[in-house]
Amino acid sequence: MDARGESEPAPMKNRTTVERRSERELVVTRTFDGPARIVFEAWTTPELLKRWWAPKSNGVSLLSCEVDVRVGGRYRFEFGHDASQSMVFFGRYLEVTPYSRLVWTNEESDDGAVTTVTFEEKEGKTLLVLHELYPSKEALDLAIAGMEDGMPEQFEQLDELLVTLGASMGRT
Repeated sequence: MDARGESEPAPMKNRTTVERRSERELVVTRTFDGPARIVFEAWTTPELLKRWWAPKSNGVSLLSCEVDVRVGGRYRFEFGHDASQSMVFFGRYLEVTPYSRLVWTNEESDDGAVTTVTFEEKEGKTLLVLHELYPSKEALDLAIAGMEDGMPEQFEQLDELLVTLGASMGRT
């Protein structure tokens, strides 16, 4: 029998690792309790991205989310408290392999990385590996602090969403 109240989330047992692999490379990994199909949908569906992408502790939300998930398609995410104080992230998709791989550019600055995310399903769980390649050591140096703080929280939020999606969609 579970003693937690209904509003208390279950403790997350999956750990996010953020590792600098070289002067220009960052790799983030986490296993999610859900099939690759559902994890991939959470990365490619605007309504779902809005529910987990922005770390809640920052007090900002994803104000707008536009994605055209196809090779050559573009994306645009606007974060902030409101439209007058927002940050915009945008780029284009270089590779899209449903349920297994996404590659996109980050074009909001000259320091933007190329991001590759792979989804590997095994026994109903998905190993997600996010690999970012920056144009310089300095660009990665600027990005890494935010990644070390933000990614674990974002991935916990994604875990919580996947529990909800798994319950509503069935674990198939």
